Amino acid sequence: MTQDTAATGPSTPPVDPPLRELPIQTADSGFYNGFSKHVTIPAKIIVSVLIVWAVMFPAHASETLALANETIIRQFAGWYIYLVAFLILVCLGLAIMPQSGSLRLGAPGEQPEFSRFSWFSMLFGAGIGIGMLTYSTGEPLAHFQTNPDIIRGLVEPASAAAVPSAYEYTFLHWGLGAWATYALVGLAVGYVAYRRNLPLTIRSSLAPLFGLRMSGFSGHIVDIVAVVATILGVAVTMALGVEQFVAGLYRLGMGEWLLNDQGTSSDWAIVLALVLLVGASTLSALSGVGRGIKWLSNLNMGLSFLLLAVFLLFGAGLYAIKLLGAALVDYLASLPQATLTWWRADGTATGDALAQWQLDWSVFYWAWWIAFAPFVGMFIARISRGRTVREYVLGVILVPSLMCFIWMALAGGTAIDLELSGVAQGTILQAGISDQIYATISAMVSPAWAYILSGLIVILLMTYLITSADSAILIVNTINGAGGDDSGARRHIIFWGAAIALVVGSMLILGGIEAIRVTMIIGGLPFSVVTALMAISIIKAIIFDLVRKRHGVETHCEDILAEAAERQA
Repeated sequence: MTQDTAATGPSTPPVDPPLRELPIQTADSGFYNGFSKHVTIPAKIIVSVLIVWAVMFPAHASETLALANETIIRQFAGWYIYLVAFLILVCLGLAIMPQSGSLRLGAPGEQPEFSRFSWFSMLFGAGIGIGMLTYSTGEPLAHFQTNPDIIRGLVEPASAAAVPSAYEYTFLHWGLGAWATYALVGLAVGYVAYRRNLPLTIRSSLAPLFGLRMSGFSGHIVDIVAVVATILGVAVTMALGVEQFVAGLYRLGMGEWLLNDQGTSSDWAIVLALVLLVGASTLSALSGVGRGIKWLSNLNMGLSFLLLAVFLLFGAGLYAIKLLGAALVDYLASLPQATLTWWRADGTATGDALAQWQLDWSVFYWAWWIAFAPFVGMFIARISRGRTVREYVLGVILVPSLMCFIWMALAGGTAIDLELSGVAQGTILQAGISDQIYATISAMVSPAWAYILSGLIVILLMTYLITSADSAILIVNTINGAGGDDSGARRHIIFWGAAIALVVGSMLILGGIEAIRVTMIIGGLPFSVVTALMAISIIKAIIFDLVRKRHGVETHCEDILAEAAERQA
């Protein structure tokens, strides 16, 4: 019987006290001092084998990845769609209910470690900033040309009538589904860590379901899956950022050598960009979350607001504001149906096209967010101690979602307006997705200002890339270190920094971003099962804690109460 299982007998409370210890064996000396060898070594082997496979056997790797993608993405499309819908429902339900929403990730009355501005900055910078820069113009423009309404013949592609549906699907992918996935993982981890003093690691989130079994082999498997998913999830984000970083350097006149004959990043450009960016992120990771990451997050949030102000003042500001309001209404009205819709290939041209569109966009995104969730969720949990469940869930879901929507409306709306008005003359639509934001700026302002703003985007990309990579490195070490992040972590920080660079570099050179996308979808699938179990686990943990409170059973560990009192003093 687990610690959360109901007890019997009329004279005892209906549930036992919560589990307050989850011992995880770690090495007490040597290279792995303070780390779980059962997690760290297998995770390193898996990632290393993946790198060697991609570098030594690129043709076989490419064929295998393509076949696996075709099989996995189609077989598990419905699983991803309904899982994300379930995660949204769980998060919003726990936040809205008065009893569960008032519970705190910490001791009663404990105050958060970071200010709200720094908290929001770190949420956004580590979570989704890079992808947002690429897709803020890229996704609205893509759906402007083809989306389910266009496929069904309801509106004409690249027309004013296609704009509402383009933003409905853009917001679907960058709104509640993404952030509820992150919020759920972070809540499940942070709740048991800050109320029960369990290790800040993925396996702890399943302790309310499986108890002490998470200390052994089952727990090791969960953490290994989380580490591998984190590396692959952050690799997709880093790849997008590297491609856009190189495109920006090319726009700044850094040389023809940056691009290959296909107009994408050259091998040398990829290598040099990764050495620069991952090297800087590794140094930042060595400084810790309270210094390097906090400072960089505040910086990139400031630069983001500056760039948004440029689009507001010099782009299609009024059009974008109207678009944002209308798109928000459409998104919220269509959210239940859009979230639960699953198109299957039926042999007709329209049915097959709808199914393929959903696989290429919605299912890819759900797989990406889930693969990215152990990293972002753990990071959010690490910076969210002291907040109530309601403040945590609404802050993590609503604020970054709204920030993404504003970005998409201002940057993407400006690009669409420039194309509809004829000013851009197709230059934005014809540009590659990594270059579209630069093409938008070039059509929006004079060449001199376009050069300055392109430089600003390159700097912003650098801060996002460095923040994402160093956050991922620290979180991987936290999982490997059974919830800690010291005791020889510096050596492992360097290893994981190099591993991220090698995964991104080898896959970009092997087959571009598509190869990394496929690898991430495959590697993230096991963690989708863990995520579903985490949702069930946090529901059980909160319900049982509410029952305990009614019967006077303490739900906080004494160490948590003492630590909170010391912090407040």
